[in-house]
Amino acid sequence: MSAKFDIVVYGATGYTGQLVAEYLAENYVGDGAPTWAMAGRSSDKLASVRDAIGAPADTPLIVADAADPASLQAMVEQAKLIVTTVGPYQLYGSDLLAACVAAGTDYMDLCGEPIWLKQMIDRHEAAAKASGARIMFSCGFDSMPFELGAFFVQEEARRVFGAPASRVKGRVRDLSWKFSGGTSASARVTFEAVAQDLSLVSILKDPSPSRLDFKGPSSRAATSRFSRRTCNPGPPRSRWRR
Repeated sequence: MSAKFDIVVYGATGYTGQLVAEYLAENYVGDGAPTWAMAGRSSDKLASVRDAIGAPADTPLIVADAADPASLQAMVEQAKLIVTTVGPYQLYGSDLLAACVAAGTDYMDLCGEPIWLKQMIDRHEAAAKASGARIMFSCGFDSMPFELGAFFVQEEARRVFGAPASRVKGRVRDLSWKFSGGTSASARVTFEAVAQDLSLVSILKDPSPSRLDFKGPSSRAATSRFSRRTCNPGPPRSRWRR
């Protein structure tokens, strides 16, 4: 069965999910625009957010709950891509990711929980390759300085040297920001997990099963369908401030 929607925003009633839905409502309009839907636990809250952000009254609403795997499967089967902002992911994300992998549905999140990321890669990599599901983690604050920094460096390398660099190393030396409620909750459950199993400290030191070299858009696929990110320590090269 072909997917009904190009994009489903899961967690659209939360703070970040609402921002994503608002962006889609403002920018994904007109003929040829991707089809999208809002998803969450409460149809009433979804309708309220839809009206608050000025989305069309006929914007599809999907009721799905992280505690109800059947509802997650039904949601996933309607989408080409699930964008989820429902965290902490180690509490509420595993069943959704498994459903996407099984269905071959693409998946994006803004997770900054390295233990869960490593566990999910180890658990689902082979199945994701088999189903064709493209899984991309950390599409938000945690990764943006390095994604944009690597892109900028490679563009400059092409301009100056005529070819991209074989490796780009990044390190944040200074930044100014505040924890959101979701980020605080993710940090709390991560530390709780480590307190119960000290072997997980090794994952926090190096969460990636392998290192990903940034060699330009043509090589972003790496060796698996998963996006793997690691911050390679090195001399501070630039400042980045939010």
